[in-house]
Amino acid sequence: MSLDILERSKVIVCLGTGGVGKTTTAAALGYMAAKAGRHVCVVTIDPAKRLADAMGIAELANTPKKIDTAPEFDLWAVMLDPNSTFDELVQKFATSPEQVEKIFHNTIYQNLTENLSGTQEYMAMEKLHELASDPRFDLLVVDTPPARNAIEFLNAPKRLVGFLENRMFRLLISPSQSVFRPVTVATRLLLRTISKVVGTQVVSDAVEFFQAFEGMEAGFKKRAAEVQDLLSQDSTSFVLVTGTHKDTIDEALYFASRLDEYELDVDMIISNRVTPEFGNELEDSRIEVPKDIRENLEYLIRLRSAELEQLSRLSVIVGKDKHILVPLLPHDIGSLSEIQEIGEVLVDSRSTFENSVSP
Repeated sequence: MSLDILERSKVIVCLGTGGVGKTTTAAALGYMAAKAGRHVCVVTIDPAKRLADAMGIAELANTPKKIDTAPEFDLWAVMLDPNSTFDELVQKFATSPEQVEKIFHNTIYQNLTENLSGTQEYMAMEKLHELASDPRFDLLVVDTPPARNAIEFLNAPKRLVGFLENRMFRLLISPSQSVFRPVTVATRLLLRTISKVVGTQVVSDAVEFFQAFEGMEAGFKKRAAEVQDLLSQDSTSFVLVTGTHKDTIDEALYFASRLDEYELDVDMIISNRVTPEFGNELEDSRIEVPKDIRENLEYLIRLRSAELEQLSRLSVIVGKDKHILVPLLPHDIGSLSEIQEIGEVLVDSRSTFENSVSP
C-alpha cells in the first residue's frame, strides 16, 4: 500500500470480525498517518480495552488523549464511553438546566445505556460527529466492534432519524394532550396493555422520559444526517481487516455485501497473521538438513499456499494491489514500536497480495 489512503482520507473506518487484529491495524494506520504529518485521532467503539493495550498505555477515556510519540507526531486516541457521551449530548441540546436535571433523574434514562439496544451505536455516531468537527484533527481512524455489530454503527444515523420521525414518538413528546385526541382510544389502549406487562410506573417514566426531550429532537436529527453524509463521502475510506481462516474470510465477504447495501465500497483489505514466505533456501543449500526441520518447512510452505488460496476469494471485493498481507509476528503487540513495525508493513508496496503470489 502506498500512503494514498492515509493522505486523502478524512475518516478511515476499520471493520472486521473479532480476533483478526482490527484494533492493532487501526492503531498502526493512525501511527503511520501521524508519521506522515497528519493530525490523527484513533477512536475505538469496541468496549474492550484493546486499543490502550495495543498502544502500550495504561488507559483511555471518553476525551482524546495525546499519545507519547516522537515530538513531530500528532497522534491521539479515545475510547467511547456511551454514558458520558449521552450525558454530554443531553447537556448540548437541552434548552435549560431544568430540562437536563429532569432527564438525568429519570429512571429510564439512568438505565438507558445498559438496556436499550443500539445505544452504544447511537453514541458512537455522536462521538464520530464530535471528533470530525474538532479542529485539532484532520484524520480519524475508527476501530469498530466485531463485524456484525459494526453494521449497527453504520445503520445508526438512519435508524435514529426514523425513530425521531415515528408518529408514536411525536405523540409521546408532545406537551399538548390535544395531540392525542385523534387517537385517544388507541393510545390509551396501547399504554394500558404495556402497563399490564411492565407496570404503570415504568410506562409513566417512559412517557415522562420522551416528553423531557421536547425541543431536542431537531438537534439529534441534524447530527444524525450529518454523520450519514460523512460516512458516504469520498474522503471516508473503509478498510476490511481479516485473518487467514475460512470463517473470517466468509465474514469479510458477508460484510462487504452489507456495505454494498449501503452503497459503500471497501477501499482496502488487510489480512493479518499470514504465514511468512520461506522460499526454497533448503533446496539450494549444500548442508544436510535434519528430516524434522525439512518436514516443518514443507508444512509451512503448504500452509502458506492454502492461506493464499483462501485469501484469493477476497479478490471479488478489491484488486490484489489493494489487499495487504501482514505476516505472523513472533510476538504480541503491546507498544508503539511494535505498532510501527506493523505500520511499516502496511505501507510497503511489496506486502500486497499481488506481489505475494507466484506468477
